[in-house]
Amino acid sequence: MAFDLTYLGHSAFEIKTHKQSILIDPFLQASRKYDYRDSDITDIFITHGHSDHIGSAIDIAINKRATITAIFELANYCTQKGTKTRGVNFGAWLDYEWGRALFVPAFHSSSSPDGVYLGEPAGVILEVNGVRIYHAGDTALFSDMKFIRRLYSPDIVMLPVGGVYTMDIEHAAIAAKWLKATITIPMHYNTFDAINVDISRFDMLLQTINLNCQIMEPDEVLNF
Repeated sequence: MAFDLTYLGHSAFEIKTHKQSILIDPFLQASRKYDYRDSDITDIFITHGHSDHIGSAIDIAINKRATITAIFELANYCTQKGTKTRGVNFGAWLDYEWGRALFVPAFHSSSSPDGVYLGEPAGVILEVNGVRIYHAGDTALFSDMKFIRRLYSPDIVMLPVGGVYTMDIEHAAIAAKWLKATITIPMHYNTFDAINVDISRFDMLLQTINLNCQIMEPDEVLNF
């Protein structure tokens, strides 16, 4: 087994190797089964400071003694809450026991619920057992996704599709076409009324361009 990928709802994912678990944006309200106490979580990645992406990251990091990796200002915010952190910015690979990671830009905003600026929003690329996973975070469509494809060639891509605060289905389909991943997973939809969509439309649009859309239910697991 290279790793298991579990969708935890909204934009939250767990990547579990045979030794460790990695969380991305652990907002867990949509999950009915997941209990972080059952996982050997070593690292948590947060793409930006909004509450539906920080989620339970601080509590999990403290409980599991895991390290939060985030853009510098957001990492400092988490440090003030009592967590171990790794503050970073764009442009360099970061080494971990399970592989490596890289933060890339996203077009969005980032602040705490009380309005504190928490740095630039981001996407994150993880390389786990030779497989590259691109979690785009919350973002609009932007042309550097073509550059991300050329430079990093992600195998698995998670794209927001709910609209209003991020790309909508039509723009996410363009992003998927540019990125040309083996598997494209939609996220950030149907959690709140404002981002309710007919996700079958995204699947249909990707089928027309011969791309593999993997619609996942919360707590669904893919094995790689």
